[in-house]
Amino acid sequence: MGIATRLAVAHLERIGLDPTSLLARAGLSRSDLASDKRVNADLQIDFLEQVSRAARDDWIGFTLAATVDLREAGMLYYAAASSHRLGDALARLQRYCSVGNEALVVRLDRGTLYRVCVSYSGVARHRDRHFIEFLSLVLLRLSRHIVGRELTPRGVNFIHHRADELRKAQRILGCEVQFGAYTDEICFDAAVMDLPVVSHDPFLNELMVKMCEDALALRAGTISPFRTAVENAIAPLLPHAEADGKRVAGKLGLSERTFARRLAGEGLSFGSILDDLRRDLAERYLAEGLQVSRIAWLLGFHHPSSFTHACRRWTGKSPSQRRREIRSAQG
Repeated sequence: MGIATRLAVAHLERIGLDPTSLLARAGLSRSDLASDKRVNADLQIDFLEQVSRAARDDWIGFTLAATVDLREAGMLYYAAASSHRLGDALARLQRYCSVGNEALVVRLDRGTLYRVCVSYSGVARHRDRHFIEFLSLVLLRLSRHIVGRELTPRGVNFIHHRADELRKAQRILGCEVQFGAYTDEICFDAAVMDLPVVSHDPFLNELMVKMCEDALALRAGTISPFRTAVENAIAPLLPHAEADGKRVAGKLGLSERTFARRLAGEGLSFGSILDDLRRDLAERYLAEGLQVSRIAWLLGFHHPSSFTHACRRWTGKSPSQRRREIRSAQG
């Protein structure tokens, strides 16, 4: 629905920056932000990264999520806010989240802890930091709002890594926050799922569910590209040196033979996908100023020298040379 992009444009204008050139760099325009248009998820992710740098706010996702009017989510908000219990509201979001964002998948894992897991379909997760943080805080704010309580999660996990001060994230989310995790998730005590929704309205909920079901039927049939699914399975395994074909096949629910056949059928190889993903992440980590030894670990290389050799193969330059080149291009 492009909510984060529109909020980011308003934020730039509020602090005295013209968003026009940043929109163009991300492949967007002001006409794309008309209220009746949807914004491509990849472009939205790129734009938030640009805004973060321009506004000198490395937590721009949290900044935007802290002030968004939750009602901007439209049908999704009202379907959740008219539910009976918090658990019912989250179940509505799990089923209907694609109405607002085809790239977003919500999965509920019920156990001793109630895990609200967020993932992407057809979008490369490793390219994102700010949008997933935006989504997580919006989800937490929505949960608190509809039950009328300041809920405290047991923990929040993110797949991406951060090199900067993390206490801000813990302060904003009100709990322990782990980066470099296997999944993006918010964990609650299971008991809070029985909390009543203060604005419960069975008649409105019935109407909203019908509207969401109709909208869902219109958007049925979107399929995630296989390469992106493989990348998203590889990314959280890299720092643990577990990114091999067998584990990735298992995460995708495939046998090794079927996995290899799917790759071959699309003209892909596991080695090339892994190498390209490492290169993309290396560019980001170099721009963020991480030490070479840390980057090597995050990418699953056993020695920093292995990363240095890979960087020369990718770019013809050493990591330090490539870092200077990236920063110079960013201005």
